[in-house]
Amino acid sequence: MTIAIGEKLPDINLQHKAANGIVNVDKVTLLANKRVIIFAVPGAFTPTCSDKHLPSFIRNIDNLKACGIATIACLAVNDPFVMYAWGEVQCINEKIMMLADGSAEFTKKIGMEIDLTDLGLGIRSQRYAMVLNDGVVTHLFIDPMGSYQVSSAENVLKHLN
Repeated sequence: MTIAIGEKLPDINLQHKAANGIVNVDKVTLLANKRVIIFAVPGAFTPTCSDKHLPSFIRNIDNLKACGIATIACLAVNDPFVMYAWGEVQCINEKIMMLADGSAEFTKKIGMEIDLTDLGLGIRSQRYAMVLNDGVVTHLFIDPMGSYQVSSAENVLKHLN
């Protein structure tokens, strides 16, 4: 079942490659006493994700921070090395936390998995953005399969202001 507004995020075990190596990211580290945005993409380096979705959050970092967002995290069912490399190419400079859900464990827990095996991609995440306050979902924007409409930073900002 897909996570809904008002629900707490389940326990998470994600990875983030930092300058000092691979860091495990748990629920407390990411969410405790903070307002956080997690946006997910079907895959790093894919056209829509690289050309539209991630850049929308890069362009709006300051605007999102001005709305009280402490952390912005990009999640994909990829490994932490791929997420790190994608962040480097996109010039993230650690302003957005690039999270890897390598086995789609978290993605499945929140009901956001999609099967893209027919495209050679296996299990991936749906495209979405969620706003959390101390681990509780306050806003949820899920794009229909194959589209990019509601999960942009610009749309999220409209709902935060």
